Amino acid sequence: MYNYLFGPVPSRRLGVSLGVDLVTHKICSLDCVYCECGNTTNLTLERKEYVPYKNVIEELDHYFTNHPTPDYITFSGSGEPTLNSKIGNVIDYIKTKKEFCDSCGSYKSSVKNKIKVAVLTNGTLLNDESVRNALLKADLVMPSLDAASIESFKLINRPHSKINLDSYIQGLVDFRQIYKGKMALEILILPGFNDSKRDLELLKNACCKIKPDVVQLNTLDRPGTLENLIPASRQLLEEIQSVIQSGHILVEIIASSKRQETKAYRNDIESAILETIYRRPSTPEDLASILGLHINEINKYLSTLEQTGRITSVSQQRGIFYHTVKE
Repeated sequence: MYNYLFGPVPSRRLGVSLGVDLVTHKICSLDCVYCECGNTTNLTLERKEYVPYKNVIEELDHYFTNHPTPDYITFSGSGEPTLNSKIGNVIDYIKTKKEFCDSCGSYKSSVKNKIKVAVLTNGTLLNDESVRNALLKADLVMPSLDAASIESFKLINRPHSKINLDSYIQGLVDFRQIYKGKMALEILILPGFNDSKRDLELLKNACCKIKPDVVQLNTLDRPGTLENLIPASRQLLEEIQSVIQSGHILVEIIASSKRQETKAYRNDIESAILETIYRRPSTPEDLASILGLHINEINKYLSTLEQTGRITSVSQQRGIFYHTVKE
């Protein structure tokens, strides 16, 4: 079982994506009400090597030796990945590592050089120049911005007390100006939290300043940290899309759509299930898609894991979600 890798996950946006988790559960600069990973236990802005760089590299090397190649390596997981001070080093390793070729007697680019790198970040640390520079070699950076008013920002994202919303947005602007890859700005809509007329106008203004390649509208898909949260309807998302979209802003709706079948399944099924649902509560259908197995086979593993007390389940609108039991 890997400690820092999870999946690969069939992603709507990234194809088959191998997750890399650079912080322990759950370290973040925000405590979002909708977070599928649960409440933030360490609300912080301190950057340090939360998990050892050396250990992450060893797991990546082991994975590539023993499993099919994914489409993307994605930095996400239990908290905010840019809090790890070594994120730039890991990206550099993936992008620049050379391997010796015994047959030709020279160094060549490793298979990892052909894999794209994505970073899923809440964007709150992009006002730090060192963080901006650390992400420059990524192929895709997906920061989030759920609110551009202070009131809604505090309501939905529950930020660290030292985060300044204007500085947060300016960090996104500054990163876009130097970043040559694709930037997709995600806005997660929760009715009653950030969907007022004022909220949407302020978000539109922020998007015009940031100038991402695309704005992606999302909504609740898994259990959040508060009970009775309601996902936005398709109709509401389409209405919001029409408000934010302009000649300068492309807006996509990415909320719940059918996921592709994965080509990079794992053979160590029990470990793969635990690694995945530790970070993202999942339905049996999700896991069947992720692991490339029939749902009946997935249910056998889930039944055994639940009987032994290692996982538990909760009923939500989209189905039964399984997550690991906190020790």
